[in-house]
Amino acid sequence: MSMSSEEENHRKNVEDKAEMGRRKRAIWERKWRRLDIVKACASFFVHFLCLLAPFNFTWPALRVALVVYTVGGLGITVSYHRNLAHRSFKVPKWLEYLFAYCGLLAIQGDPIDWVSTHRYHHQFTDSDRDPHSPKEGFWFSHLLWLFDTGYLVEKCGRRTNVEDLKRQWYYKFLQRTVMYHILAFGFLLYYCGGLSFLTWGMGIGVAMEHHVTCCINSLCHIWGSRTWKTNDTSRNVWWLSVFSFGESWHNNHHAFESSARQGLEWWQIDISWYIVRFLEIIGLATDVKLPSESQRRRMALVR
Repeated sequence: MSMSSEEENHRKNVEDKAEMGRRKRAIWERKWRRLDIVKACASFFVHFLCLLAPFNFTWPALRVALVVYTVGGLGITVSYHRNLAHRSFKVPKWLEYLFAYCGLLAIQGDPIDWVSTHRYHHQFTDSDRDPHSPKEGFWFSHLLWLFDTGYLVEKCGRRTNVEDLKRQWYYKFLQRTVMYHILAFGFLLYYCGGLSFLTWGMGIGVAMEHHVTCCINSLCHIWGSRTWKTNDTSRNVWWLSVFSFGESWHNNHHAFESSARQGLEWWQIDISWYIVRFLEIIGLATDVKLPSESQRRRMALVR
């Protein structure tokens, strides 16, 4: 099929900008949009709370941080990533929406925004159109790409790859009201435990999960081992698997994108998969996708 003139022009524009100093552009060489400023301020606030956390330590606050880290993290891995982005399994709508709301509390954006970016990452992995390409530097792929929404539109276009989510009122509602939910979350933490709950919950808990997720985009494309023949730089980072709830088996994931299980060997810890498997056993998860033996043989580096 021939490429349309609009697509061809977009491709040429992307290629013309490929040699730009993109790592500098992410901060200095462009105009900041309102959304970029909001994201940067939110990130600064979360990290500022982390600086205050040691001065507000209590054991209950530490437990709150661990709960926020776990609930938000599993919301990202089980819901945003495996359920919504890759449709690796199905659950009843009430449970799907509940998991998605847990992901919202990780303060990584609404489901439509997150899923669209991730689908573009798989479509354009390690190319000039990858939203967070490691070829543009570690810090760009780790964090700085978040603060340049205009650059994302230049590379990938509008969010036309999430029509399945846009058709659902719930996800459109979360997209329009995401900031209100985050503010309510912060007020709830402060109401329940004062500054200690706020600094440890929204500070330490959120920041830790945020950087673990960012490590999947950066570290897992730079350092680690490879088991499968993928046309990208994805790596498996074993020591990150517990903290990322199984997401750091990243070469496995890029080899079998739709698989609900990313720790494909018995010894590869994948907490997100254990949850999906439990839901399947009790009848709540259906259409659970796994790679076949023929697919594994075809993708293996060593046969």
